Amino acid sequence: MSEQSKRTFLFLQGPITPFFKLIADGLELKGHRVLHINLCFGDWLFWQRAGAKNYRGKLKNWAAHIEDYLDREKVTDIILLGEQREYHKMAISAAKTRGIQVVTTDFGYLRPDWITFEHNGMSADSLFPRDPESIKLLAERVKEPDLSPHYEDSFFTQSIWDMAYHLSNSFFRVLYPFYQSNQIYHPILVYLGTGWHFLKIRLAAKKTDTLIEQIRHSNKPYFVFPLQMQNDFQIRVYSKYPNLEAAIEEVMESFAEYAPPDANLIIKVHPLDPSLINWERFCNRLAQQYNLNERVYYLDGGSLETLLEKAEGVVTINSTVGIWTLLTGRPLMTLGSAVYNVQGLTFSGSLDEFWQKPDSPDLSLRDAFIRAMAGTIQLRGVYYNQPGLAAAVAEAVERLDRNKINQPL
Repeated sequence: MSEQSKRTFLFLQGPITPFFKLIADGLELKGHRVLHINLCFGDWLFWQRAGAKNYRGKLKNWAAHIEDYLDREKVTDIILLGEQREYHKMAISAAKTRGIQVVTTDFGYLRPDWITFEHNGMSADSLFPRDPESIKLLAERVKEPDLSPHYEDSFFTQSIWDMAYHLSNSFFRVLYPFYQSNQIYHPILVYLGTGWHFLKIRLAAKKTDTLIEQIRHSNKPYFVFPLQMQNDFQIRVYSKYPNLEAAIEEVMESFAEYAPPDANLIIKVHPLDPSLINWERFCNRLAQQYNLNERVYYLDGGSLETLLEKAEGVVTINSTVGIWTLLTGRPLMTLGSAVYNVQGLTFSGSLDEFWQKPDSPDLSLRDAFIRAMAGTIQLRGVYYNQPGLAAAVAEAVERLDRNKINQPL
C-alpha cells in the first residue's frame, strides 16, 4: 500500500461488542493506521489493543481536545456509534470542517441480521436518498438481497456485555471522573426494570396471545402504534417530541377525534422497555380522558408481526418497525424523521387524515428502497454472535479499505 492510500482511522464509542476492535485488526492488516480514544472504563474494556489514548478531562474541554487530536494525528476517518452523543457531536463538527470522513453504525434498518454502516448519521442525518427516482436508480446498481435470516444473534451475550460495560463504568468511575454518559437512567435501575418486564411478559404470554387473536378476528378495523424506548435518540433528537408521553397523547387525541368510530387502536410497548414508567396506567388514563375506553388495547408482549398482518395501518415516530410495516405492504404514518419517510412509501398527509384514508405504499418503490438500502448502507451480520459477527466485520473492513461507504461494493 502506498503512503497516499494509507489512512488513519479514529474509533470513538461503538457498540458494546468486539465489533470495532475486530475491524481495527482488519484495517491494520490492510496497512492502515488505527487509533482509539477511551472516554470511560467500558471503552477501555472492549478495546484492549494498541492505539488507544484515555481522555479524562471535562466535557466542556473535549471540543478543543479532539480538534487538536485530529490535527496532530492527521486523522482521515472517524468511526462511531451514536452521532448524537455529546462527545460525538463535537468530534463530527470538528471532522466536517477538516474534510474527515465520518462513518456511523447501529443495529440494522433491516432486521434481524443486518447492521447499519453509513456516512454521517442516521434518520435526519442519513445521506441515503429520499427522492423516489434516485432510490430507483441506486437500486439498479445493486443485486437483489436475500432477506431470509442468515445469522442468529445472542441476546444473552448482548446482555452480559452490556452489563459489563455500564456497571464497570460505575465501579471504576474514579478512573474517568468527568465522563458524562448519554444514558437517561442509571444502568442498575434499567437492568432490574428490564428483568421484571421480561418476567411479566412471560407470565402473561398466553393471555396476550389470546387477546391478539381476538383483535385480529373481531372484524373491527384496527391501527397499531408500537412504542419506542424513552431514551432513544430517535425520539430525543429526530422527532418534535420532548418525550414518549407527548407522542402517545397526540396519537390518542387524534384517534379519538378523527378515526372511524368502529376502529380500535393497539398500543404495544417496546419489548426492552425497562418498566420505569407505567405505560399501561398512562395509556388507560388517556383512554378515559378521550372516551376511548372500549377502543384502545394496551399490549405488552406477543407477536407484532402477527398484528401487522391485518392492521389498517401503523403509526410510528421513526422506529425500524416502519421497515417491517413496509415489507408487509401495510399503510404507514411516521411522526418523526426517518430514513424511510419517502413520498410513495409513507403517508404524506396529516395524522388526522391517516385514520380516514390510509394509503398503502408503492410496492415497486418499496422493493427498490429495500434493495438500494441492503446494497449500500447495510452490512450482513450481527454484533454479538459468531459467525455473523465475523461476516459483518469482514464487510466493514472491505468497505472502509476501498472507501465504499454508501456505495455498492
